[in-house]
Amino acid sequence: MFRKFFTLIGTAGGIVGIIALITVMGSMRPDLERQAPEVAPPTVFYTIAEEQSVTLDVSAQGEVRPRTDIALTAQVSGQVVSTSDAFVNGGAFQEGDVLIKIEDAPYRATAAAARARLAQEQAESALARRDYEDLGLDEDPTELALRIPQLEQARAEYRAAQLNLERTTIKAPFDGRVRERIAGIGQYVAPGAQLGRIFSTDVAEIRLALTDNDLAKLGLPFAFSETDENPGPAVHMTAFIANENHEWSGRIARTEGAIDPTTRQVFAIAVVDDPYGKGAATDGTPLAMGLFVDATIEGKPYEDAIVLPRSALYGRNTVYVISNEDELEARTVNIVSADRDTITIASGIDAGERIVTSPLRGADEGDKITPTDPDSISPTMENDESRPVANSTAQNTSGDNL
Repeated sequence: MFRKFFTLIGTAGGIVGIIALITVMGSMRPDLERQAPEVAPPTVFYTIAEEQSVTLDVSAQGEVRPRTDIALTAQVSGQVVSTSDAFVNGGAFQEGDVLIKIEDAPYRATAAAARARLAQEQAESALARRDYEDLGLDEDPTELALRIPQLEQARAEYRAAQLNLERTTIKAPFDGRVRERIAGIGQYVAPGAQLGRIFSTDVAEIRLALTDNDLAKLGLPFAFSETDENPGPAVHMTAFIANENHEWSGRIARTEGAIDPTTRQVFAIAVVDDPYGKGAATDGTPLAMGLFVDATIEGKPYEDAIVLPRSALYGRNTVYVISNEDELEARTVNIVSADRDTITIASGIDAGERIVTSPLRGADEGDKITPTDPDSISPTMENDESRPVANSTAQNTSGDNL
């Protein structure tokens, strides 16, 4: 029993000794100074801004339409007695050509009767004046005494009869073509009856839908209308006819003064003068009405524009510039064009500045960064997942794209 007691005492003494030794050694260990870990500036890719001359063309599509397209109607009643050889579907005519002739015998008789009545009233009016003068009265005669009202009525009736007689001959009001012939020889027509449809060929118009961004590219104001001093931009149109590509040239004459409520677009009107003559394609193919064409509008030239990768854009109009001290600087830029791969900037940055093209990964304006030129990356680094990746995901973390 005493042996067990002394054994326990010996074991406890050993444990106390070990604890004392650890305490003494711990007190002899030198104190270590705590230091905050150094955070390396994030690495980003950049590109050098370079000025270049850029012309921002705009593509659109539209249907060729005549400037004037009207229904040819009768103004008097009667039977159609003759039609012009040109009065057929697709027929061409000149201004003043007779297209349709309506029987005029009744109108000739009416005009002759009106002329006789006018002659009679003229004679009676002259006789009334002479009788009044023979009376030797000092007062001026009244219009009724001189039969002036009756004379004016007879004159008006004669003019109306002559006008109806002239309306039996229907002439072309402009140079054009027949879209559709409706009336023919032997058909009886009443006033207002439709005889056919005709359209002018002096000018062809193409209605092109443009967005607000397109207007900015073209430098066109809202509700634009060309003048001699300020002509509209040139337009080049193409279409396939009989498996062959044909080209025509025109210009923007005006933009409509209203925004389409459905598409929120503005329509520009391109015009081609004499589309069946001088305005035809080089091989003589006319710009036919109803043809659907692809149009390219020459945009406004920018002499000092800067084109950047789309990945350089943060939000709607912000890019980050790397200063000489390798710090980030946010810039608001004037973007005149943007597509899936590039943006074109008219102002906001200068040539020679370094522009960030990769995600910033939490960095912000004023932060230090480590700029890296993508062209300097060696092939062995291309598979390094730790390097910065210059892609368009930067836009998604910074705001909405254009």
